[in-house]
Amino acid sequence: MADNIKLLAAGLLIAAGIAGFYYFADSPTVVRVLSVLGGMGAAVGVAWYTTVGQRFFAFSQESVTEARKVVWPTRKETLQMTGVVVAFVIVMALFLWMVDGLLMYVVKLLMGRGE
Repeated sequence: MADNIKLLAAGLLIAAGIAGFYYFADSPTVVRVLSVLGGMGAAVGVAWYTTVGQRFFAFSQESVTEARKVVWPTRKETLQMTGVVVAFVIVMALFLWMVDGLLMYVVKLLMGRGE
């Protein structure tokens, strides 16, 4: 129950930050943006102390750990695969252009407007 109240308070802080953005409509843009960022920061601070916030933080740390385990392709492999994708796209574009032209020709013939 306490976590729900904290999450509700975080939501209200976000809403207050957004409301401040419109409340300070005549103020400089920096003040308006700081209002939103302040509301978001306060909301994150409150949400941090909930069970959901702690689980999210743990999940984030585990995600970073898993991302470090990924074997990223070398520059050469990346360029080769990019070349394959570009070549495939060009071949498919030409194929679809030819199919479209053929179908357009057939439709013109069927409608009696052919050459």
